[in-house]
Amino acid sequence: EVQLQASGGGRVQAGESLTLSCAASGIRVADYAVAWFRQAPGKGREGVSCMSTFEYTEYYADSVKGRFTISRNNARNTVDLIMSDLKDEDTAVYYCAVDGRGWPASLYCAGRGSDYWGQGTQVTVSS
Repeated sequence: EVQLQASGGGRVQAGESLTLSCAASGIRVADYAVAWFRQAPGKGREGVSCMSTFEYTEYYADSVKGRFTISRNNARNTVDLIMSDLKDEDTAVYYCAVDGRGWPASLYCAGRGSDYWGQGTQVTVSS
């Protein structure tokens, strides 16, 4: 059984940092493109950051560029999203996902679907 277990969400003040972690079981993240998506209340799902499978090409949404970093650890079989300088508009449920179809990072984040999804972790930023 494949599982993606997301953790690390919480409530922080604007300007603070938070790291989300996604632990995979049943698959090797090294074999997949990996991603973090988010969905804010009343909004559609947004691709925050994606990394391609073998080239490790990274894509970031304009809204998080320079503040967020995606990191894949093949030895630990995890995918992290390191978030800094958090803003109110970063408040959302964050989901990790993986896909094995070889999409470039930018297209994966644009919404090409995912093979597997994590359960989501809430991030709340208040000013």
